[in-house]
Amino acid sequence: MFYYYELEKGEYLVTQKLSAYEFKKGKKPEKLISRILELCTNEGDLVLDFFAGSGTTGAVAMKMNRKFILCEQMDYIQDITCQRLIQTIMHDSRGISSEVNWQGGGSFVYCELANANQNFVDEIQSASSLYEIKDIYLRIIETGFISSKVNPRNINDNVEDFYALSLEDQKCFLMELLDKNLLYVNYCDIDDEEYAISDEDKEFTRNFYGEV
Repeated sequence: MFYYYELEKGEYLVTQKLSAYEFKKGKKPEKLISRILELCTNEGDLVLDFFAGSGTTGAVAMKMNRKFILCEQMDYIQDITCQRLIQTIMHDSRGISSEVNWQGGGSFVYCELANANQNFVDEIQSASSLYEIKDIYLRIIETGFISSKVNPRNINDNVEDFYALSLEDQKCFLMELLDKNLLYVNYCDIDDEEYAISDEDKEFTRNFYGEV
């Protein structure tokens, strides 16, 4: 159940149940997000949304003169989230636009994290043969980027049992083998040659963190 809250004399008052709205696929109306930003932020503040989804938070932040950082792990971000922000910049008329007299404008930068073990995740998911699984397994062991809960010696001693598993069970095993804290390249490791981070990406990353 969702509720719409108003602030009156320092107290939050429930003025309207939002259960009447259909939050299809988790989407929240701009009115709800704008009220949250109104209560918790000021113009020029930085808003962080770890689950960007369709980009409503970013769109509302632009319309209310807030800066924003959106994070999203799903593949639809370019087709849905970015397109929503582009429409907002081009004078989107939906949501709170009329209320705030939104005339369009603004900008945003789209970035992707540099893959580390995520490359193995992608390969595991697309693997369709034992040959591919063996190759991935050997390369994972070679990198040493495996979970701290796993002893490589125990795996090597029982490797034939691993190869006897079904393809799906082998995939599950390899996913458990990976160190999930190393799915992407950590900022402190961008100069490591093994990741082959370009000078351009290094410069952009340092600018983002204010290290020029």
